[in-house]
Amino acid sequence: MSFTLIHKDKNSSARLGRLETSRGVIDTPIFMPVATQASVKALTKRDLEESKARIILANAYHLFLRPGLEVIKNAGGLHKFMNWNGPILTDSGGYQVFSLARFRKVKDIGVEFQSHIDGAKHLLRPEDVIDIQDVLGSDILMPLDECVDYPSTRDKVTIALERTVRWALRSKKQFEKLGNNESQGKKRLLFGIVQGATYSDLRKRCAEELVSIGFDGYSIGGISVGEPKDLMYNMVRLTCEHLPKDFARYLMGVGTPQDIISAVESGVDMLDCVIPTRYGRNGTAFTSRGKLIVRNAPCINDLGPIDTECSCFVCKDFSRSYIRHLFNTAEILGPMLVSYHNIYYYLNLMSSIRQAIKEDRFSEFKKELLDRYNNN
Repeated sequence: MSFTLIHKDKNSSARLGRLETSRGVIDTPIFMPVATQASVKALTKRDLEESKARIILANAYHLFLRPGLEVIKNAGGLHKFMNWNGPILTDSGGYQVFSLARFRKVKDIGVEFQSHIDGAKHLLRPEDVIDIQDVLGSDILMPLDECVDYPSTRDKVTIALERTVRWALRSKKQFEKLGNNESQGKKRLLFGIVQGATYSDLRKRCAEELVSIGFDGYSIGGISVGEPKDLMYNMVRLTCEHLPKDFARYLMGVGTPQDIISAVESGVDMLDCVIPTRYGRNGTAFTSRGKLIVRNAPCINDLGPIDTECSCFVCKDFSRSYIRHLFNTAEILGPMLVSYHNIYYYLNLMSSIRQAIKEDRFSEFKKELLDRYNNN
């Protein structure tokens, strides 16, 4: 078993766990900074280490296209290529297939698509996606899945669900064929991805069929694709209810601090999202008092830090006034500083969440966070 359930909050489904990988043990719930193209935007390896990032996420689709597998293989794998010693989870590219709809055709055999970079045509089968992640040296692999937009008809969702399950089975067979030999440093994990859009019975069906196949963990996909927040939260909660408690649960591509607290309350163990760095590059900081748009006029003469309760070097060394100046003069340092602060804030938030669960006060912690953000 790669996942150990340590403690469950007495008043919610929030839980503490420990996920074992070949490159270290990860305490959950955890947030994974997104390094889509082998880089967390605007941050260095040292930044990630100082922020206490334990695992990052990269994207097999993007790395397959650029720089290409030969380049990464020549470097000795993705970890050596980007000089990151911790675990790496790689997304298969299923969401990119969804988001680049005009460039692709989805068939039972796999996905035919045109590169959004140079227009070259490719066919990726579920087996190919596992092979790509094997070359990358991923610690946690994701199978190819089919995500649908919101809203979608029940028939369309059912077709995508059934294809996702068939692809999951093919992916597992290829994963097993490649071997998972600990003595060779290949103790890798393969997660299944639950689809079903906003149809509760289809999500239940998909979860049960994936569990019957058997994976090392389970991901919740097809979330945050345009549906209302309340519906999104409900689908996450329902999906968690149909996943086994002794396996890690990973919510893909979500979210804001409010999204994170809701997901953890439902029993989610792992999350990732581009929000902290994307917002950081645009001058929005996440703080203990809610969101702060640093580039706005109220910060022009504010000599205080982004967040008085934050101990990151940005909050120790730089004022809101100075950071606003950096953004308004298009200095690259501005996006770098706020992106760093946001990642630091997110990872510190997860640490605080874990402590609250340990002390059975998650509900109180949730209320305090939501009050601060909703009143901001």
